Amino acid sequence: MAKTESFDVTTGVDLMEVENAVNQAAKEITQRYDFKGLKVTLELNKADQLVMFEAPDEMKLHAMWEMFLGKLIRRQVPVKNCQRGTVQKAGGDRVRQEVKLISGLDIDTCRKIVKTIKDGKFRRCQAAIEADKVRVSSPSRDELQEVIAALRQEDFGVELKFGNYR
Repeated sequence: MAKTESFDVTTGVDLMEVENAVNQAAKEITQRYDFKGLKVTLELNKADQLVMFEAPDEMKLHAMWEMFLGKLIRRQVPVKNCQRGTVQKAGGDRVRQEVKLISGLDIDTCRKIVKTIKDGKFRRCQAAIEADKVRVSSPSRDELQEVIAALRQEDFGVELKFGNYR
């Protein structure tokens, strides 16, 4: 009986790196001339995995987002895993926006990954959905490498991570 090799397809962000990016962006905001004297808020809610932006107008909100985005990229946090919400009115003339951090694959994305593997005509490859990840197994390591290459070419709306390779 041949030994079966496998790997997991997941997604996520490192919350420590996101927290560092939030702290750096908040520090830069307090030092910038165009934000002097304005009440702006940039904070991370780890429990809900949300980053909250609050500013006097949409232009400042967009500037805050650009600074935060630069800090994320510098810290190699996948930006695809940040979903910006709609801009909402806060109290008075202020605006607020939530950015949701995606830390696991939803069921629709898992189904798309499984469908991509099945459509790829990988003969001995099997994919199984397990909660918020997809386990791909095959007796051939070469075939698993081909599956990883095929999945990297597709766009699933999130940054895929391939781990637990054994």
